[in-house]
Amino acid sequence: MSEDARLIANHRVHVVPVVLALANPPWQQDVWLDPSVFENLDHVFHTLFDDFCDADEPERYLGVSLRSEEEVALMSGLGTALNAAAAEVPNDTDAEYLRAPSWPTVVAVAGRLAQVMVANDLKELAALHNAGPSIPM
Repeated sequence: MSEDARLIANHRVHVVPVVLALANPPWQQDVWLDPSVFENLDHVFHTLFDDFCDADEPERYLGVSLRSEEEVALMSGLGTALNAAAAEVPNDTDAEYLRAPSWPTVVAVAGRLAQVMVANDLKELAALHNAGPSIPM
């Protein structure tokens, strides 16, 4: 595996699950509103804006945590949607985010981005499988 492939895999292992969580309202209710669970919206924001991507300027993460221009465009849209929701939440609680008027837009954009990211990852896995050495059976 090349260093570039290793880098993108190390970033995507964090980004893809967060995007999937944003696309899944039942998960959000069950996990983010449970104080005994580590994952919450703070974790989501840190992953997408600070640690493994920059949803405000995702272009520089092409080839790092994003595989395609389509992913970059969708991540930008997700950043915009998350920032719009943040502007509607006076106390910055997860419960308020989930009730924000713009939250359905966050879920919709995240759903489309999740679909594209998973499809791109499956294509990459297929390519790795096809390029690998054949194992005699």
